[in-house]
Amino acid sequence: MYNCYNSGGVILKEKVYVFGHRNPDTDAVTAAITLAYLRKQLGMNAIPAVLSGINLETRYALNYFKVKEPIFLNDVRLKVKDLNYTKKCSVIPLESINDAYLKMTEAGVSKIPVVDNNKKLLGIVSMKDIAREQFSLNIENVCSTYNNIIKVIDGVELLKYDDGIKGKLVVAGYHSARFLNTVKLNNSNIMITSSDDLIEYAVKSGVKLLIITGNHKINGDYLKLAKKNKVNIISTVYSTLITSRKINLANNIETIDYIKDIVCVSEYDNVSDFVRVANKTRYSYYPVLNVKDECIGILRVSDVNYENKKKVILVDHNSFDQSAVGIEEADILEIVDHHNLGSLVTNMPVNFRNVPVGSSNTIIYIMYQENQIEIPRKIAGLMLSGILSDTLILTSPTTTSYDKKVVKNLAKIVGIDYKQYGLNMLKAGSSIKGKTKEEVLYTDYKNYPVLDKRIGLGQIFTTNPLEVLNDKDSYVDLLNRISDGNDNYFIALFITDILNSGSYVLYSDRARDILRGAFKNSELGQGDFLKGIVSRKKQILPSILFEMGEE
Repeated sequence: MYNCYNSGGVILKEKVYVFGHRNPDTDAVTAAITLAYLRKQLGMNAIPAVLSGINLETRYALNYFKVKEPIFLNDVRLKVKDLNYTKKCSVIPLESINDAYLKMTEAGVSKIPVVDNNKKLLGIVSMKDIAREQFSLNIENVCSTYNNIIKVIDGVELLKYDDGIKGKLVVAGYHSARFLNTVKLNNSNIMITSSDDLIEYAVKSGVKLLIITGNHKINGDYLKLAKKNKVNIISTVYSTLITSRKINLANNIETIDYIKDIVCVSEYDNVSDFVRVANKTRYSYYPVLNVKDECIGILRVSDVNYENKKKVILVDHNSFDQSAVGIEEADILEIVDHHNLGSLVTNMPVNFRNVPVGSSNTIIYIMYQENQIEIPRKIAGLMLSGILSDTLILTSPTTTSYDKKVVKNLAKIVGIDYKQYGLNMLKAGSSIKGKTKEEVLYTDYKNYPVLDKRIGLGQIFTTNPLEVLNDKDSYVDLLNRISDGNDNYFIALFITDILNSGSYVLYSDRARDILRGAFKNSELGQGDFLKGIVSRKKQILPSILFEMGEE
């Protein structure tokens, strides 16, 4: 069933992110870890992740079993870094025009970023800029380096005194008395020749650089004189004509009037945002910067495609509202959940495991058995934590016989008293000390579409409900404010008392009549106790949906 992921060996190499819903509870976080471990054992590069910070209860479980917190995944939208753009392609100002041309040709691009020695963007140079420079009449000016010139003309170093070579180009292919009588050479000249007379004249005049063409051998006396006058000398096999045509390609990139005001993109920009920018600016190329503002490549508009979507597996949810930002841009490979069917749709068939049990980890345990994968103690401990959390230590009405059986088996692997461990874990997560009222509300909060409306239901589990109820008026004000600001029809917060198996309820004003009808209490007020109501999935949400007319 699951070996289809190995087809062609593609998915094995790609990262596959496994995560639960936003504002993740213990079941969502531990299920991401335990399912990722299973998938890794079956050959997938699965990575557990969370969409927001974990709560105290979950942290207790991770610390108890010495398991690292999953990575934080901000969103799963396609980023620039996911595209196959041209990477590590740039030139510095002191590289030659020829280097820029060769790099562009090799990369198959017509523009290349110009950067400084710290990879900070200075501008962008194009094939058109190079062609314009080569067709200009400014061919006698040389501004290059000794090494660039050697590279461009396939030269051999004879004498080197300077790294930078700058001056006026003088070309003379043969002996000419008129040349000797009329041309005055000095340290600001670059001489190209193969004539002994002109070589002698050049070294006596102390030119900046002498290029000897045709692989001509220099007289020993002339070489001594060149050393005395500190004349740079390069020898090449090329003729004087070819050398004179190639020399301008050795000029530094900084000699070209390239574009310096450039629209850039970050490697972490969303591709959808980049497309909007590209449609507005109408450029073909955009340098790509990393978080250090270093230029790491160049992106063409034609590089944009949606073949490299993030690969994801969803656990403990199957709804757009509860999933990662940008989930519609990701490839969903699998869903493992125990909730009602949500709003997610996929472009391709996926493995969808949805079982009416008390915890996603119960389903994952069954999957381990089906695939005959041994469960290590720490993985068993996390599975156990997720089930105990979601079923309130097997007391919630969502608890099934499967959950009870799996808990007993996992407790044997872990070697602990699951009831005592579960109580300690729930207590560790029940304190709201130091939390803001917004943080309390969003500890475990979900939005639900109901007909043409949207409602929000938050739930916290506690051994001391008075921590909230003593400040209920402020909480009610908060619920009203958030409900209006977020365009919710209403928001309710259920404070579930772990020790007394029931929930206190606070709600925004528009929820009053609906909640009174849902729970058959015509006098239900702010902070009233609902005996036996502990499950949002099995008790709270179904009652509200029925009362609102959604069958």
